[in-house]
Amino acid sequence: MSEAHITLEFKDKIAIVTLNRPARLNAFNDEMFDKLERITAELLNALPRSVIITGSGERSFSAGFDVQPDNPMVKRIVDAVSTKDKSPAKQAIAHIRRVVDAFVSMPVPIIAAINGDAYGGGAELAVRCDLRVMSRDAVFCFSEAKLGLMTDWGGGATLVQLVGASKAADLLLTARKVFADEALGIGLVNRVVDKDAVMPEAIAIAGQIAENGPNAVRHMLALVRNSRNISLDASLQEEAERAVSLIVSGECFHGVSAFLERRKPEFPDV
Repeated sequence: MSEAHITLEFKDKIAIVTLNRPARLNAFNDEMFDKLERITAELLNALPRSVIITGSGERSFSAGFDVQPDNPMVKRIVDAVSTKDKSPAKQAIAHIRRVVDAFVSMPVPIIAAINGDAYGGGAELAVRCDLRVMSRDAVFCFSEAKLGLMTDWGGGATLVQLVGASKAADLLLTARKVFADEALGIGLVNRVVDKDAVMPEAIAIAGQIAENGPNAVRHMLALVRNSRNISLDASLQEEAERAVSLIVSGECFHGVSAFLERRKPEFPDV
């Protein structure tokens, strides 16, 4: 399989990751997971101001896990069923989670540019990103239950946090399609735009983020992510501690000076 099935490009201080397997609706097999893992390592070394992930072609952001028989991961799952041995399934899910967890845990904002349908693992990957821009022609579908499966990319638990337990139950248990207007209304996505405006809108958001202090962005991003897993009191304490650390870093000198001089700030990379 060609390395081009996932591509990475940089535009100024923004990285763009493109799932580039349109003939299979950008569905993942072993090699795509391995490629995303390598790209994550490259991004951690480069640390752009933000990362956009999108899909190639006209139809799909990603169909998630490729269930075709030639996918080695499918064989491992079949083996688990035939032998009643949990180990192959555990290994397959652990591989997926290791890759996805590492990608969405990078210390910079991850923006999903949902240019087409997001099904199954593709929907899970999208909700695990920090921000989502959706084409008004696209649909979300947490389709796993239709296959007798369940979410295993971390998207089920994340969906509960994102839209609440009752609405998450609706989407996960029915495996129904969620169109753009509903997705926006329930907080599943941040913005809905025309199909040809998805990438420009995602780049505009990433550009706004890139203009801000990178230390400030990373501290606030960490606060938002961590607040999902800790109490309000603990989150308030973390916020205060991070605010002090950010001030001591001196990044505010660049922002305050620019404000007083009525010019656009230029923050150094970190």
